[in-house]
Amino acid sequence: MTQATLDSDGRDADWRDWAHTGPGTLAGRYLRRFWQPVYRSRDLARGKAVPIQIMSEDLTLYRGQSGEAHVVAFRCAHRGTQLSTGWVEGDNIRCRYHGWMYDATGQCVHQPAEVTPFCDRVRIRSYPTREYLGLIFVYLGEGEPPPMRRFPEMEGVGEREVTLHYRACNFFTDAENAVDQLHHYFVHWQRRGPVGEQVIPRLRVEETEYGIRITLNRPGEERTWSWHYHMPNILQLNISDFDQRVHWKVPVDDEHHLIPATALIAPGAVRRPSETHRDEDPIEFARRVSSLSEAIRTGRMAVDDIEMGEMYFPVGDDVTQVGQGAIADREHERLGSSDVGLVLLRTLWSRDLRAIAEGRSPKDWRHPEELLVATPRLYERV
Repeated sequence: MTQATLDSDGRDADWRDWAHTGPGTLAGRYLRRFWQPVYRSRDLARGKAVPIQIMSEDLTLYRGQSGEAHVVAFRCAHRGTQLSTGWVEGDNIRCRYHGWMYDATGQCVHQPAEVTPFCDRVRIRSYPTREYLGLIFVYLGEGEPPPMRRFPEMEGVGEREVTLHYRACNFFTDAENAVDQLHHYFVHWQRRGPVGEQVIPRLRVEETEYGIRITLNRPGEERTWSWHYHMPNILQLNISDFDQRVHWKVPVDDEHHLIPATALIAPGAVRRPSETHRDEDPIEFARRVSSLSEAIRTGRMAVDDIEMGEMYFPVGDDVTQVGQGAIADREHERLGSSDVGLVLLRTLWSRDLRAIAEGRSPKDWRHPEELLVATPRLYERV
């Protein structure tokens, strides 16, 4: 145990444990204070139900005939079978085992095999659900959900691209990768000469009202460019004036996470080759990435064997992040001055987790009215 106190349940609490997010954990309680994206809107047709797992909780996601998305408990209250294998009727979901039906609030409304139904005494848990920017969000916390965080920069005119990646490692590894923007010059190096001859920018990070601003500038140049990390698990960035993106890092369980992402491509912009997979089933794309990553990590091929294009970026991230282990070993790492971003990220997370453990409110992170500035191409070589 590192620094410890007692949490609100009287248990030892480690506010430097950012990795474990299951029900009752300190980090899990923290993440459950925020709306989390869990599925692409386009992948959930009317009348379809699917099982999902978020922060080690199994849930049922379905879209009613009205078009509304709903999230309820994973199992039927009757005999405990999986609800997503049943039928969607109107905006209700009916269990395949004995036909018990639940409305979107989790209230049982039909027990067809019961001579004397007792529906009024049966309710399963339901969760607030909304759709925004092409993604389905769910709120897993207690009480009334907070207002959903909005990104006005992403609501303009243009083409919406929505992707959903899966990665077989802890979400916090990816969160640290998001604030470690110098990794681009190595993980995503584009083979334009010896890697050691690149001009590596200087990195500056600062706490803001929304989280962390990451600013880079090359030695001898006045221009700067910035990325924005919104606490607790969101990266917002510009690829160019025509291409703005937001990525979330959402735990599936402690050793896997989702990367839901939405992009706004301005009219007339040239589509990047790396985004041609957007129409592919997310699970199938994740399998392709994982297979290549595993082949590289076991020495059967190399990253340089992959052609530049749609697979190069996600495979590079998968190789390095999964290569740190399912949950990264931070006890034996050796940090340098270039790691200032992840040091600040850990500081902010620990500060908020400590507040929760001690019964206080964490910082109220806010999206500013004006945020993004144009970002030059990150990978140009000078």
